[in-house]
Amino acid sequence: MSIRTVKALWVLFIVTALMVAIAAFPVPAMTQDKPADNMQILREKIKADKKLVVAANMDLTESEAKGFWPVYEEYQKDLTAINQRIGKLIESYAADYRANTLTDEKAKKLIDELVAIEQAEAGLKAASVPKLRKVLPQKKVARYLQIENKIRAAVKYELAAGVPLVP
Repeated sequence: MSIRTVKALWVLFIVTALMVAIAAFPVPAMTQDKPADNMQILREKIKADKKLVVAANMDLTESEAKGFWPVYEEYQKDLTAINQRIGKLIESYAADYRANTLTDEKAKKLIDELVAIEQAEAGLKAASVPKLRKVLPQKKVARYLQIENKIRAAVKYELAAGVPLVP
């Protein structure tokens, strides 16, 4: 991987972590001037940056690109739903952590949701692989999955660092 690619992945990681954090912990708007539009602009910028990193690292031919990008977009749409679930899970835990109200029953629900989210993410990947195999050679399928895995690992690491252990 080139230095340029590593830098691009690092920038994407920071921006993606910011997006997940924003989704997990909504912050009151600094101004009353259309905060929803500002958030939408940020989300679109993050999506474009990630797509740019993927494009820069996939070396797709024109025909591969024609088949790949619709599969990519579908995957990202489904991944967004998973990210929203992660944000809600963190938000729920954070509320109980701050209020010191985490019970065994609430902890059980959080654990069950965490496992369900991880299963959904694995299921999404498993469902996407056959679609990717139809439009890309195996080595490029592997490359794309590596890129996704690296981005997800970096984001999850950053999130984990910010979540305190259960008291």
